Amino acid sequence: MIPGMDPRMMKQAMKRMGMKQDDIDATEVIIRTPEKDIVFSSPSVAKLVMMGQESWQITGEYEEKSHDSKVEISEDDIQTVVAQTGKNSDVAKKAIEKHNGDLAAAILELTQ
Repeated sequence: MIPGMDPRMMKQAMKRMGMKQDDIDATEVIIRTPEKDIVFSSPSVAKLVMMGQESWQITGEYEEKSHDSKVEISEDDIQTVVAQTGKNSDVAKKAIEKHNGDLAAAILELTQ
């Protein structure tokens, strides 16, 4: 918004110019690039429609996460797979790593 301008007047001016802004109730926004993910937690998101074109505005704190990072496997994840399959923890951990942290896929592999 323009500093010093009443938000209601701003909306009316935008409407006269054929612009429409909708606030989106988002809890998280993830932008994926080939090298990393940019994750906005608790963002403020607005969709602006102007002359038939949609634009999105995202503001808030963000965190960058690299794609080449190894999946973190917790002891709880390992114990879940062990409990479901009856296999030992080393076998369970290798299956979880093989499936990039997907517990369901690791369990399915070990029970077949």
